[in-house]
Amino acid sequence: MDTALTRSQFVRWRAAIFAIFLASGLSISTWASRVPDIADSLGIDRAQIGLLLLGMGVSSIVGISTGPLVMARTGARLGMLITMLMFGSGVCLIGLGADQFGSIPVVVLGMVLFGFGNGSVDVMMNVEATAIEQQMGRTILPVFHAFFSFGTVIGAGAGVLATGLGLTVAAHAGIMSAIIITAAIVCFFQVPVREAALDPTPDVKPSFGQRVHTALEAWREPRTYALGIVMLGMSFAEGGANDWIALGVVQGHHQESGMGALALAVFSVGMTVVRLFGGPLVDRFGRVAVLRVLACAAASGILLFILGPNLPIVLIGAALWGIGASLGFPLGMSAAADDPAKAAARVSAAATIGYVAFLGGPPVLGVISEHIGLLNTLFILVALVVMSGLFSGAARPLRTGEPVATK
Repeated sequence: MDTALTRSQFVRWRAAIFAIFLASGLSISTWASRVPDIADSLGIDRAQIGLLLLGMGVSSIVGISTGPLVMARTGARLGMLITMLMFGSGVCLIGLGADQFGSIPVVVLGMVLFGFGNGSVDVMMNVEATAIEQQMGRTILPVFHAFFSFGTVIGAGAGVLATGLGLTVAAHAGIMSAIIITAAIVCFFQVPVREAALDPTPDVKPSFGQRVHTALEAWREPRTYALGIVMLGMSFAEGGANDWIALGVVQGHHQESGMGALALAVFSVGMTVVRLFGGPLVDRFGRVAVLRVLACAAASGILLFILGPNLPIVLIGAALWGIGASLGFPLGMSAAADDPAKAAARVSAAATIGYVAFLGGPPVLGVISEHIGLLNTLFILVALVVMSGLFSGAARPLRTGEPVATK
């Protein structure tokens, strides 16, 4: 049984998980903000940068897919420490490989560590965040995801500052790596040992085989796949927007590049605001109703973005797109955690589906767009968002201990 926490212990635990979400976002925007300088240092073109990004994406998906196994071996608490040290070191290696060594293999190694570590920690930090939400008794998971967004904003701002100060990529990456590693160590001591998160305890020592079975048993439950469809559609919508909204404005609607950046900013603001303040709406109207309304908003927004005859309509579409896509992923995670006794396994499975869609979806859309055009490709997102809305009944609250049918 997990030990009851004091108020102080709970507050430190919650702050630590907020910090881990923020550190993950910080790491991503750190390297992204210096991609042009990395390319210059290595003397590579956009196609070769694309291959580096592909390698990182593959390692991220491997990290996400094996996250439940890492957690089965180490527990979430130690697993988060290990994987944060991994992606923190990866950031540092990317900088050293670009500046000090001028070595593509060193950069590739850094990106593999970065991708795998971030992918794996994503699963475990969501397990911890849903447990905190369960203890609080109200919807707070979207706020954790907003902290990830804050991390990307802070990292991007730090990148601009570092570039303006003339810091090398190695110096910039080294500073950020030190911050992430320090945060990892501090957070480790604030996260409690929990049997539900598969953390090993002196009096509970199940075999590794038993722990793997516990971590993977949710994959036998049809509800996992129904929630996965809800999260898949919204993850495609979010990932597709991050990668293609700006290009859609420029190439599809023939606007200036600055307008593309503006559309992405409008999307991001809409998503972040709802994640910060949407929790009370969920508590008032319920997950299913909110998910259906947001699916309608996202589908309408994407259609306005595709078909809008002028820039103001396109920007309204981008705002609705961001608002609609904001809560699908975190509410799917909340639903997966309804039964605390099985939350870790179910959240791990749901996170795997959602993050694979988030990372793998945009490249797929890019390939399709080469054949039918970018704006036409976005109709696929409309169909997926509608499908998410249709399956949103799977997020109906599950009473603790209520059985879930297995295949």
